[in-house]
Amino acid sequence: MKSAAKLFYGLTVFLGVVTVVYIFGTMYLQDTGNVINENHGRLEWAGATGLLMSTLLTLFLGVYFHFTEVRSDITPSDWEEAEVADGAGTLGFFSASSIWPFVMTMGILLMGYGIAFMAYWLIVLGAVILIFAGTKLNTQYITPPEKH
Repeated sequence: MKSAAKLFYGLTVFLGVVTVVYIFGTMYLQDTGNVINENHGRLEWAGATGLLMSTLLTLFLGVYFHFTEVRSDITPSDWEEAEVADGAGTLGFFSASSIWPFVMTMGILLMGYGIAFMAYWLIVLGAVILIFAGTKLNTQYITPPEKH
């Protein structure tokens, strides 16, 4: 098994233990803000739900990495004697600079202000800017650089 899957399986076990301790620890609180469970006392639902969902998320990611890493080649992170130079090479293509992520951020910002102030026109304007910028970001390398 590879290192990423082991990491997420370990996080799953840790969060599972923390979830169980949290549930049993909060069942007997004398806090009036909690939901009353007639059988076992009180349970704090927000924290228990968040921890349970975190446990399930790390389990999901661990299983995903386990299945994808079984089908992949051995990486330098799996060697005990690996050097830093063993991981050298091309990692992928990354854009040097582009204005479109900033424009997308501004569209999301406008949508957020529109939601906060219930200004529907601002939500629509932000959505249009976000869709336009997302399209331009995905198509910026279709045209050759001399046409920019």
